[in-house]
Amino acid sequence: MPDTTLDLSLDGPALTAALVDFPSVSGQEKPLADAIEQALRALPHLTVDRHGNNVVARTRLGRAERVVLAGHIDTVPIADNVPSRLDGDGVLWGCGTSDMKSGVAVQLRIAATVPEPNRDLTFVFYDNEEVAAHLNGLGHVAEAHPDWLEGDFAILLEGSDAEVEGGCQGTLRVHLRTAGERSHSARGWMGSNAIHAASPILARLASYRPRRVEIDGLEYREGLNAVGIEGGVATNVIPDACTVVVNFRYAPDRSMAEAEAHVREVFADCGVSEFVVDDHTGGALPGLSHPAAAAFMAAVGGTARPKFGWTDVSRFSALGVPAVNYGPGDPLYAHKRDEHVRTDRIVHCERRLREWLSS
Repeated sequence: MPDTTLDLSLDGPALTAALVDFPSVSGQEKPLADAIEQALRALPHLTVDRHGNNVVARTRLGRAERVVLAGHIDTVPIADNVPSRLDGDGVLWGCGTSDMKSGVAVQLRIAATVPEPNRDLTFVFYDNEEVAAHLNGLGHVAEAHPDWLEGDFAILLEGSDAEVEGGCQGTLRVHLRTAGERSHSARGWMGSNAIHAASPILARLASYRPRRVEIDGLEYREGLNAVGIEGGVATNVIPDACTVVVNFRYAPDRSMAEAEAHVREVFADCGVSEFVVDDHTGGALPGLSHPAAAAFMAAVGGTARPKFGWTDVSRFSALGVPAVNYGPGDPLYAHKRDEHVRTDRIVHCERRLREWLSS
């Protein structure tokens, strides 16, 4: 068992390692939420609130602008990659290093060491980001206490390899079902094979050409892919049902309704007997032209990139708070067995945020 406390005097890489060694797979975040709450309540310049396993801390300095720093505390299931391991090349390995405990460590470091920022700050630590959208802790806070999330600008410390990533893709998951008729496989002509009936769906996916679209100077690449298939009764039975699970990652210029309509159109003549939306969350436009985003971009430097994948900048966008992704983790290694983060990226992100909030 890890230590039940967090030492916020540790530097960013060491604090990241401590967080990684504090397992918090989605649905099991309570011990880490308890430790974060305890650590933040010890800081006199912060007001701390909690809703479920979601912790929100705020400064109340009367500044002209409020910035929200947010990050999820859950990880995907551990894959023999805990405890953390630091190698001699300055690389920290372990579950959550990239996605996104290095970002959470940066949040905690800023909360602990910048008591009088030039902007009021809100720190949000939330659960269940890695699972279905209806479980997402940030969504629960937004529903129960929207005032806790008020701000002029939000930074999601999701892994972006220490570069600003604008907006995010929407994500739609659907179940495409085909129907048949059972029979003995020795007399297949007496039935109708539902798995065979799914072949037009797979052919359409194989021939699909995803769209690329430029928004605010950032090129988003869409993707439509099968991510699962299920069918079969027994090895001697012609199956009467088959389901192909399809995921559509779409550019943020599409609305949720437009995205669903597009997928329905793609498979309209593929013999789908039932089209079931399993999970759907819209994207977020980059918003880099917003004054607060432009000021942040100027402060941290680098070149903005599009966010490939969905993040909770979408939820902030829906709340009317412009948001970007900016965190030390490399998104290419998120969810991988060899997940890791470069410690210099952690130090860099913390330093640039500290400079921006202290200037």
